[in-house]
Amino acid sequence: MQVSDFNYELPEELIAQAPSLNRSGSRMLVVDRQAGRFYDDHFVNLPAYLRSGDCLVLNNTRVFPARLHGRRNTESGAEVEVFLVRALDDDETTWTTLVRPGKRVRLGDRIHFSPDLSCEVLTHGDFGERTIRFETQLPIRELLDQLGEVPLPPYIHRPPDGSDRERYQTVYAQNRGSVAAPTAGLHFTPQLLELCRNAGAQTAHVTLHVGLGTFAPLREQSLDQIRLHKEQFAISESDAQTMRDAARLICVGTTSVRTVETACARGGLASMQGETDLFIQPGFPFKATGAMLTNFHLPQSSLLMLVSAFAGMDLMLAAYRHAVAARYRFFSYGDCMLVF
Repeated sequence: MQVSDFNYELPEELIAQAPSLNRSGSRMLVVDRQAGRFYDDHFVNLPAYLRSGDCLVLNNTRVFPARLHGRRNTESGAEVEVFLVRALDDDETTWTTLVRPGKRVRLGDRIHFSPDLSCEVLTHGDFGERTIRFETQLPIRELLDQLGEVPLPPYIHRPPDGSDRERYQTVYAQNRGSVAAPTAGLHFTPQLLELCRNAGAQTAHVTLHVGLGTFAPLREQSLDQIRLHKEQFAISESDAQTMRDAARLICVGTTSVRTVETACARGGLASMQGETDLFIQPGFPFKATGAMLTNFHLPQSSLLMLVSAFAGMDLMLAAYRHAVAARYRFFSYGDCMLVF
């Protein structure tokens, strides 16, 4: 199969530039795999699709303000953007990053972000990747929280504002480490989660820190040649036990799907942590996922391939064409889809 097989036409105006007025106010396209059909609904009705024995699997990663603006070599030098991807040490002084414009930032350069924070470029990689080491006398996390911006995706064509710090974060976010939100979870409120529990569903948490792969385009055309970047994940024993006891796992977001399916590929749902580069494409043998809640994904993306693997490519692409025709809102701040 080819990446181009997973294309669809999307008018620019359907890409949501801001969240809905209410977290749980989104539309929800429901896809019934067994019946081979789909229909329109609203996210607030999610509890009606749940039953006793279900378990919602929630990714509790927390987004941090990963985008920094600085100047190269001197405080009056050329402006550059540094996007923090992953800390390489426990004290968070050394990072894998993406820089823009990449041609301006060379090995050994220094980038100044404020009088209290600068960094040195340690390695030079392909496609704008750099390893940097921060230099400061102050706590790194406090400086990043002060100077960093919410890492809104590139298809949101506006600078982040104060509301994004709260809305581009799930209400159950806990473990800091993501450079992008697990966006299917953005729809939940504490009240909606309680309604899901009242409907008989348990909840379990996993952690997968969304990393570089979210922003890196697929550079191979054949699906057999695609390799994703590694991302860190963790599952606790108590949450693994809750998932093992469930009759059906409803994974909230593709990150939760990849986490539970990685665990099953490594021996089953149990306490574990590590890295995963699992690429799910049509033909993948799902072992844990019984249903999934997911937002709409970019054309020709690995995430569209994942949901196509779960629902069937023809049904999924037909559902996407319907969503376009019905004027659903797309991507991170957009509407969602329940596939069961």
